[in-house]
Amino acid sequence: MGLMDNLKAKAGQMKGKAGGFAQQHEARIERGLEKAAKTVDTRTKGKYSAKIETGTGKAKDALNRLSRMDDGHKPTSKRDT
Repeated sequence: MGLMDNLKAKAGQMKGKAGGFAQQHEARIERGLEKAAKTVDTRTKGKYSAKIETGTGKAKDALNRLSRMDDGHKPTSKRDT
């Protein structure tokens, strides 16, 4: 096995662990995302509200995809990849 094969194997293991962690703590992570978004929006005095909302939504989508990977969920569209 070469170096790249070893790195790919380790990356796969880490992705699995991250998926398990995301599944176990999904609600807590979402609360943290909301709290961070609210703090940033307050400090910027609402100037970037739309961008913050978009970023938070994308982060939540990624969290949901990651937490479902342990369930054997296969991406159904290009957006799910």
